[in-house]
Amino acid sequence: MPSSHVCTSPWWLPGGHAQTIWPSITGSCYLPKTQWMRQRWTTPDNDFVDADWQWHHEADAPTVVLFHGLEGSSSSHYAHALAAAVQARGWNLVVPHFRGCSGELNHAPRAYHSGDYEEIDWMLQQVRSRVYGPILGIGVSLGGNALLRWAQECSTSPLLHAVVALCAPLDLTAASHQLAHGVNRWIYTRHFLRTMVPKGLRKALQFPGLLNEQQLNSARDLRDFDAAFTAPLHGFSSAAQYWVVCSAGRYMRRIQHAALVVNTANDPLVPVSSLPAPAEVPTHVAMWRPLTGGHVGFSDPRWPAQMQGVATAIMEWLKQHV
Repeated sequence: MPSSHVCTSPWWLPGGHAQTIWPSITGSCYLPKTQWMRQRWTTPDNDFVDADWQWHHEADAPTVVLFHGLEGSSSSHYAHALAAAVQARGWNLVVPHFRGCSGELNHAPRAYHSGDYEEIDWMLQQVRSRVYGPILGIGVSLGGNALLRWAQECSTSPLLHAVVALCAPLDLTAASHQLAHGVNRWIYTRHFLRTMVPKGLRKALQFPGLLNEQQLNSARDLRDFDAAFTAPLHGFSSAAQYWVVCSAGRYMRRIQHAALVVNTANDPLVPVSSLPAPAEVPTHVAMWRPLTGGHVGFSDPRWPAQMQGVATAIMEWLKQHV
């Protein structure tokens, strides 16, 4: 499917904000309910990762590994939309939750971040130990950037046949700046911080002295939060250093896997000006830039305007690389 036809949003959802918000708040009403089977994996640092599976019951069927976005989970609207598309093809799907996102406080003094490719590599190894067929990766938003960082740092790894990144913030500095101003700050930043700050405070209580609780409690944007939580918890000197080191857009030429990167032109969270130019991307990395779709909205033109169309298009692209 040509990139220009990946998403044609309905006339009654004008603009990136409407196209972002509508699917996220209505997906649970209109998308098929996925029956997940949960597994708990024990990590090398004696923590846990919860993985939700949708099995097709064929040992050699391809398996799609979905890495969710910031504060996402297997309950996110895009997880249900992709699950329906994967099931229709007869493949398996697994959603490994980043630490702290499966509904339970994790044990170790760490969480997750946009460049956590080492955690993704470990998750993929767990999937490989449980399935026989080809494995394909899809990352959404934060998970898309982290998955691309995996492809860049583990470029010769045979764990994945292909990778897909949906609405990934490839320049974290630009995306964080976008979220710190105007309507984005009041809608999206407040939405994220509503769960991130309480989780951070619980982690501070779990490990006294590890974090600055006052600084964390006063966080008003992602720079504040990353400076108080993400950076010190994961070994970065500052939020700015974290953003620079972990932005996948800086390392696109390192990718050797077959890859598809989808970013809409009207994404309110990811400015199109921050995306790599075609000359900065290898020819085996496909870049789809639909004009509409918002941030992980991709509303179909017909009611109920969910994202089955783009999910089907992604599955067709992945089919070529199995």
